[in-house]
Amino acid sequence: MALLGVNIDHVATVRQARRTIEPDPVHAAVLAEIGGADGITVHLREDRRHIQDRDVRLLRETIRVKLNLEMAVSEEITAFAVGIRPDQATLVPEKREEVTTEGGLDVRAQRSRVEQCVARLHEHGIAVSLFIDPDVTQVELAAQLGVAAVELHTGGYADAKTAAEADSEYDKLVEAGQFAVAQGLILNMGHGLTYRNVRRIAEIHGVHELNIGHSIVSHAILVGFERAVREMKQLVAG
Repeated sequence: MALLGVNIDHVATVRQARRTIEPDPVHAAVLAEIGGADGITVHLREDRRHIQDRDVRLLRETIRVKLNLEMAVSEEITAFAVGIRPDQATLVPEKREEVTTEGGLDVRAQRSRVEQCVARLHEHGIAVSLFIDPDVTQVELAAQLGVAAVELHTGGYADAKTAAEADSEYDKLVEAGQFAVAQGLILNMGHGLTYRNVRRIAEIHGVHELNIGHSIVSHAILVGFERAVREMKQLVAG
């Protein structure tokens, strides 16, 4: 049975649109936990376009479930993570002009920087996951770096326009996922998953956790945060 990590970034997106104090993502995290979330995920971007430092600090003090901090391979954000000590840090690629994360971290191209960041986080007792494309080579490199987990980017599957494209992307996730499990890695997946497409991914053998944000926040606008999380949790847990 897969666990559900709820990404609350876009609660903060609404707040930052007016540079005000509401809605508070920390409040949303509490409601998500009541709704059955197994973890809370936030991405503290270098440009601080949504989640702010204050949010992460309060989440560390407030929630009782796992706190997963998504972060760029950045000296500034690494230093912040070391000070906060989230339960897990997930290293992700980051570009200023992107609307949302567009793909997985290229471990091969940035191996030295990623390795240094992983080592520093490990020194402070922080478990590390790498957000990567469903590619066996990237999974193998992640295993070599000694991280605890990988999160496979499901955007290709979620954005597929035809059934054949979806099947092809699904097969990539299965192949890379099976390889990750064989390497002793915790297998997580996420990006673009919705109430309509999540069941198939949740049923992949070996999936430990799914991280879902935008779809839950969108649904929550209509039905409330606790209910939106509870409904997704039912789909993920089967």
